[in-house]
Amino acid sequence: MKISIRFFNDKEVRAAWNEENSKWYFSVLDIIGAIRKEDNYEKCRNYWKYLKAKLKKENSELVSATTQLKLTAADGKKYMSDALDSDGVIKLAAEFPSKVGAEFIGWFTRSDDTVDGKSKQKAYALFDSSFIDAIEVGTVKGLQQIHAYLFGGLYDFAGQIRTLNIAKGGFAFAPAMFLQDNLLLIEKMPEDTLENIVKKYVEMNVAHPFMEGNGRSTRIWLDLILKKNLKKCTDWSKIDKKEYFTAMQESPMDSSHIYELIKDALTNDINNRKIFMKGIDYSYYYEQVDCLVSMFNSIESYLFRKCVLK
Repeated sequence: MKISIRFFNDKEVRAAWNEENSKWYFSVLDIIGAIRKEDNYEKCRNYWKYLKAKLKKENSELVSATTQLKLTAADGKKYMSDALDSDGVIKLAAEFPSKVGAEFIGWFTRSDDTVDGKSKQKAYALFDSSFIDAIEVGTVKGLQQIHAYLFGGLYDFAGQIRTLNIAKGGFAFAPAMFLQDNLLLIEKMPEDTLENIVKKYVEMNVAHPFMEGNGRSTRIWLDLILKKNLKKCTDWSKIDKKEYFTAMQESPMDSSHIYELIKDALTNDINNRKIFMKGIDYSYYYEQVDCLVSMFNSIESYLFRKCVLK
């Protein structure tokens, strides 16, 4: 069964693909937890019992539209859970106070129509395509191939090394005039140990070779390097978003934190489709903007000091 995870206000909303009906179904309890900002599973379950009883009295079609699917819980076990299709999700969210319900509906209906939403669907398809086996591992060309696959038709610069200077969050990345030389040096970095692979990943992140879509492309690039050289890949769901960005802030000066995070999240299950898909979900979740500015400021400090030392 295909599984997808979306994030609303940093809370998971799990979904499972129903082959019989050819559509996604979303966890009711996850939706309730996300809208109510509630972490307690039992409180979400009790609220759903209350709401379901209320809807039954009102003869709402929402209750009859609910189906049950097996979803993996935090303990790693699968449990039958109430789920709704997209129309049902919107109807459920409408049962909440107008402001929070409308915010959730706006997020839910927009998420698949954005560049990120469309690119994410391409990332899902990458695992099942033969193209993934044709990607050059650990090279700049390989990273360009990944970027072109994810963002082709969405950005006119998909797969192209930037020729313009870029800035985000008040931070200006390395000047484009030096970028090609930097990328050649990064490409030659060794991949014989996890420590060296992480250092190569950090340097590529600092380089930021594309106008947009760097993080999403580079994390796939990293996993292909790990798979080829160490027969491992990263289970990104084991790395907290805020801790990841804290580690990436530190990484230009000291890569030990991001090294430890990746080391602890490594798995031998390199051909597991669910691991790959979950990794995509978390990779795109990382790109939500709340943690990015501080990371850019940290990298700016590193690059400034590097230039001064030269």
